[in-house]
Amino acid sequence: MEQFLQQFTNGLAIGGIYALIALGYTMVYGVMKLINFAHGDLFTLGAYLGMTILTSIALHNIFGVFIGITVLALLVMGLTAFVGAALERTAYRPLRNSPRLSVVVSALGASIVLQNAIMLVYGARLLVYPQHVLPNTTIALFGVSIPLMRIVLFMISVVLMVALYLFIQKTKFGTAIRAAAIDQGAARLMGIDVDRVILIVFLIGPALGGMAGLMVGLYYGQVNFTMGWVYGLKAFTAAILGGIGNIPGAMLGGLLLGVIEALGSAYISIAWKDAIAFLVLIVILIVRPTGLLGERVAEKV
Repeated sequence: MEQFLQQFTNGLAIGGIYALIALGYTMVYGVMKLINFAHGDLFTLGAYLGMTILTSIALHNIFGVFIGITVLALLVMGLTAFVGAALERTAYRPLRNSPRLSVVVSALGASIVLQNAIMLVYGARLLVYPQHVLPNTTIALFGVSIPLMRIVLFMISVVLMVALYLFIQKTKFGTAIRAAAIDQGAARLMGIDVDRVILIVFLIGPALGGMAGLMVGLYYGQVNFTMGWVYGLKAFTAAILGGIGNIPGAMLGGLLLGVIEALGSAYISIAWKDAIAFLVLIVILIVRPTGLLGERVAEKV
């Protein structure tokens, strides 16, 4: 029972990270019907930016742990969102009316550019995060000691996911995003600035991805310039698992994938950790191609 709870909580923490990255994929796909292959590298950029700020400024020592981590998270999310918006303006917007293959190739090129830029700036070796940013304490849960960081990361993921859901469902900008996702032409006729909507999507998605990168750095304590490839694929798997283009589906898919992966590593073999994620993808594509909650498709009449 103790091992199950340890792995289950670990899966929830990792699943929350997958869900945050998956939301970036699913939002871009929902509005543009495009898989942003550079999204995993924006996640990597967030991890490296967090490490740079921590080693240069040590905000957690200046403001205290809670305020320092909050300021750090806001800085990382803001900087990654800025890069995401710049990416949309340079790599995607000029090709808006081009054949879809051109946009896909541009996305792949942007991914390669970002990954190599990170490698050139930081080097190709593994880098280590500053230690003891969060207190290395545990909390007793059902008689099992759970690391505090694991609980904190899961709660941060939940708060961000709930905030995004409320933003999409309850705000004017969220309504515009949903309208553009249904039919961009009709949205323009209703007076919605679709270019602005897409820009907002490319601000929110990379911001969440950057936050996920920071969380990975704090949780595992090390980063590598190729990490966006593996995490990006798993987050994409989570988006498909929940239903690509479906925001609640991306949240559910990320959490489920994290738990399945953690339990599979514990009870089968850690060597099968990555294989389990892609086995889930194969099964879901065969059994339910639209995902658990289904792809959001509006009926046009």
